[in-house]
Amino acid sequence: MIYNVKIFDRQKVTQKMQSENERKLLQYKKMTETPVPKLVLKLAVPTTISMVISSIYNMADTYFVACLDDTSATAAVSVVFALMAIIQAVGFTIGMGAGSWISRLLGEQKNEKASSVGTSAVVFGISFGLLIMIFGRIFVGPLMLLLGATDTILPHAVSYGQYILFAAPVMVLSFTLNNILRAEGKATFSMIGIGLGGLLNMALDPIFIFDFGLGLGVSGAAIATAISQCVSCTLLLCPFIFGKTSVKFSIKSISGNIRDYLDVVRFGLPSFCRQGLSSFSSVLLSRSAKTFAGIYADPAIAGMGVVSRVFMFVFSLCLGLGQGYQPVLGFNYGAKKYERVKKAFNFTFIASTVMFTVAAVAGFVFAPSLMRFFSENDEKMVEVAISAFRAQCVSMPFIPVGVMCNMTFQSLGRSTVATFLSSLRQGLFYIPIMLILPHYIGLLGVEYTQAISDILTCAVSVPFAVLFLREINRNIATQATGREKE
Repeated sequence: MIYNVKIFDRQKVTQKMQSENERKLLQYKKMTETPVPKLVLKLAVPTTISMVISSIYNMADTYFVACLDDTSATAAVSVVFALMAIIQAVGFTIGMGAGSWISRLLGEQKNEKASSVGTSAVVFGISFGLLIMIFGRIFVGPLMLLLGATDTILPHAVSYGQYILFAAPVMVLSFTLNNILRAEGKATFSMIGIGLGGLLNMALDPIFIFDFGLGLGVSGAAIATAISQCVSCTLLLCPFIFGKTSVKFSIKSISGNIRDYLDVVRFGLPSFCRQGLSSFSSVLLSRSAKTFAGIYADPAIAGMGVVSRVFMFVFSLCLGLGQGYQPVLGFNYGAKKYERVKKAFNFTFIASTVMFTVAAVAGFVFAPSLMRFFSENDEKMVEVAISAFRAQCVSMPFIPVGVMCNMTFQSLGRSTVATFLSSLRQGLFYIPIMLILPHYIGLLGVEYTQAISDILTCAVSVPFAVLFLREINRNIATQATGREKE
């Protein structure tokens, strides 16, 4: 009887392994055989939806806080946005570093190593999130001043920031899980987790902020964000817990090799530069607005913050398409399907350029109505926002080149080139322009800096795109020659 039970157990294990192998094979075939435009869009649509929802709930925070009719409170949301960018930088560094590696490993059918990388990245992310929470809470006041808060903004920024810091470990974990899911082509799970969390945030904002609910003001917006991030993280964990992913989490899979963690950081360094510089540029923006706007510092900071949130909504469309492209690129490059790599690059570049051009024209025309949606009572804030947003619209069609090149080289594990490219838009160009231009044209220099930086980033990125396509064409020619010899 015992013998029969053992045979039955072995049969169950064998059947489970066969089912697991079949699922992995189907996923591999899907990523390497589905028509490229269809596959990119299939992965991009849920990713784009989740990013758009995230951008909308970021704007919802700004909108509902603006309804308090306190410009300083609205500006506080913009100041704390830099803190959230720091947390996001850590999450994306670990998540994108692990994700780009995982997609190549799965393309090479090295699933066990992919699971080890994923598990180690999760532990790594939680640890960093805890460090941000602890040190951020200890120095929350000085931190808000460093991020650009004025004396009138500071109390609101501290109220908002302290709850965001409590949620830091969960936020870093969410970004890590999100990128791992996308890396193996499970973008729908990612959309559900991020999307439902964002919708919950929008539902909770008015309840926590206004008097007809809990009436917590700006603190309520932060608490709503923290709760939604916890829910989102739980939903993102579910596919891993219920065995719906190729990457398997287990204590045994945690790597004891320090080089694995260094490689995750190395592959994710472009994301750190991109997100970290985004945070730094946000701080520099607030401080420059405070310096060159004089008595209108709070409206200027609030107006530039509104522009950043609205632009992130538009940017999420391009970024979502690019994040659908990345796993297709990494998977097929790892599988040596170079013709598909070229098709993925060309399709994504053309589609994102068309989307950004349409958005730029619409944004330029409707800028006044769009900016007044966030505040009708502070004319100076609206004036700053309209001018800055129209400048940003002029540069929008140039943005996809830089984004595509950055994502391409990061997906291929070429961290040096990707890090350089990711440092341009809000670093190597943005910082010197922001430090110099406002001294000559005042607040207009603050408003125009990002647009000028975007155009220069495009100009530098073009040669890298050309070199990449030449390399892929050589690989395609080499494979064709090899087949002819066979």
